Amino acid sequence: MARIPDLAPEAMTEDQRRIAAKIASTRGGVVRGPFAIWLRHPKLAEQADAFGSHLRQGTTVPRRLSELAILVTARHWTAQYEWYAHEAAAREAGIADPIIEAIRQRRAPLFKAADEECVWRLCNELYQTRAVSEPTYAAARETLGEAMLIELVTIAGFYAMVALVLKSFDAPLPPGVAPPLPA
Repeated sequence: MARIPDLAPEAMTEDQRRIAAKIASTRGGVVRGPFAIWLRHPKLAEQADAFGSHLRQGTTVPRRLSELAILVTARHWTAQYEWYAHEAAAREAGIADPIIEAIRQRRAPLFKAADEECVWRLCNELYQTRAVSEPTYAAARETLGEAMLIELVTIAGFYAMVALVLKSFDAPLPPGVAPPLPA
């Protein structure tokens, strides 16, 4: 059960309504997940939306790799809403079903694309060991380049923050949606 219920439109301040409308316009017409929580602090919601939008659309990281990093993050934290919100997007961006399922089951995926394997290794190692070894860093820098590597780690960090908010406040899935991740 959600620890912070969604705000009813009539209970919102003018600032909250304005920001909710802006967020909903780029997120399928709804304000859910972390944004429904952050909306209690309008400036935070607005800044998180701007930063998240930049990370989704304003970096050199291909959407396929960004969504892969987000799935690895969601699985690490067992962030049900985050996984729900990004599984289909990862698939649409080109991440193969067997890779998605392996991540869901906490198994090492079999990759055909070197850049996907690089992203998985980097994110997985970062979450498992709370560090990135020199060989993993060198491989990621070689495969992605320095600028994209910085952007990718920032994407992973942003979505780790999202996962922490979702988990801390028990953000609900949409009605009728079963939790997509095993415990």
